[in-house]
Amino acid sequence: MKAVICGAGQVGYTIASYLSRENNSITIVDSNPELVAVASDTLDVNGVVGHASHPHTLEKAGIRDADMIIAVTASDEINMVACQVAHSLFNVPKKIARIRHQSYRDPAWANLFSRYNMPIDVIISPELEVANAITNRLIVPGTTNDVPMADGRLHLIGLVCEENCPLLNTAMRQYGLLFPDLSFSVLAIFRGPDHIAPNMDVQLEEGDEVYLLVERKQLTRVLAAFGHHEQVAKNIVIMGGGNVGLCLAHHIMDHIPGVQLKLVESNAARAQYLSEALPNVLIINGDGVTADMMEEANISQTDTFIAVTQNDEENILGSLLAKQSGCKRTIALINKDIYAGLVIDYGIDAIVNPRSITVSNVLQHVRRGRIKAVHSIRDGAAEVIEAQASETCGIVNQCLRDMTEEKGIIAGAIVRKNGEIIIPKSDTKVETDDRVILLAPQRKAGNVEKLFSFSVDLF
Repeated sequence: MKAVICGAGQVGYTIASYLSRENNSITIVDSNPELVAVASDTLDVNGVVGHASHPHTLEKAGIRDADMIIAVTASDEINMVACQVAHSLFNVPKKIARIRHQSYRDPAWANLFSRYNMPIDVIISPELEVANAITNRLIVPGTTNDVPMADGRLHLIGLVCEENCPLLNTAMRQYGLLFPDLSFSVLAIFRGPDHIAPNMDVQLEEGDEVYLLVERKQLTRVLAAFGHHEQVAKNIVIMGGGNVGLCLAHHIMDHIPGVQLKLVESNAARAQYLSEALPNVLIINGDGVTADMMEEANISQTDTFIAVTQNDEENILGSLLAKQSGCKRTIALINKDIYAGLVIDYGIDAIVNPRSITVSNVLQHVRRGRIKAVHSIRDGAAEVIEAQASETCGIVNQCLRDMTEEKGIIAGAIVRKNGEIIIPKSDTKVETDDRVILLAPQRKAGNVEKLFSFSVDLF
């Protein structure tokens, strides 16, 4: 596949990193020569310096014979024009754009993104994706991550093993004896910066972050088995009233009945706008990273504090101060990699990485056919991939664990076309049309391609 990626920032760079590892021809375009140089020097990609919406820049990037354009610059308008130019002048088959401003997504303008107006095939909205991700964590409390898979039948969840976890210092082979009526897969264990592949002899330690694949109907019981008995938050404070905070407030009000929601915003004009846009939310105008504001927001009686400002440091400090003030749970929006591995050790219960969420969403739309979904966990340390087996696929009628373990891949679950969910055992075989959920460390994610009939089934 040949793709042109417009925007060499964090999102564009990460997408280019993923796709270039899969033997695709990737060109990355940006007006900042330093960003292009970094991408060209560190990735197997071509770099072009120029404005992504200019036809001659796109032509220089090889758009004439490209299969796809992925426009993820910082400007919605540049992304939209780049896709329009790619369609109108170069007839590019697939066009993906990141569009942040919600005005463009208003249902009143539903016809804007149509083939005859602005032909964008897939729109990625980071604010909506982040709001969805945080709301999922609130609905399934106690998790550091929660991603519905297989049309919602299964959930990929992350959780931290605390000192009250009943399974600490217990070999995984004992789980079936301790909880014979529970069905789940352990996909990955992270101990500090280290990724530990699960096996029957591994024992969990306090502080480990574990990723599990669980049937939806068993979520509460599995969380309890790992020592998590948290209730859905009914008293929530959001710090940061930007686009993410506004979207999140709407999502919380829509999905959590009876919630009491407060939103802290430092800009007076923005706070006034929020009070009109969110009539059922208490808007507090002030700096959230102060003891006085924590007291005014009654943080000591708050179930969950969520920091979603545009500043990582403010989000971290606000979350730590909320925890110190007596808040039960904190969630922080973190963009910078340097903080991601540190903050949970300091008492923040969960972090949300907008770049990782956006990249996972883009990759789902880049792939089609046998690859149904891709989710990046721990900022790209591993990928959870949902794929469908065709009758000509080499994995059909083979023992799944035999086919995956030799390639360094963890088999999580099989969903049969009749809806039956199977946690694979040593003799479990794959059937035609099975949906198979697998985890692969980043360096081995390409091995998943070899298990299915198409090399990667892109666009």
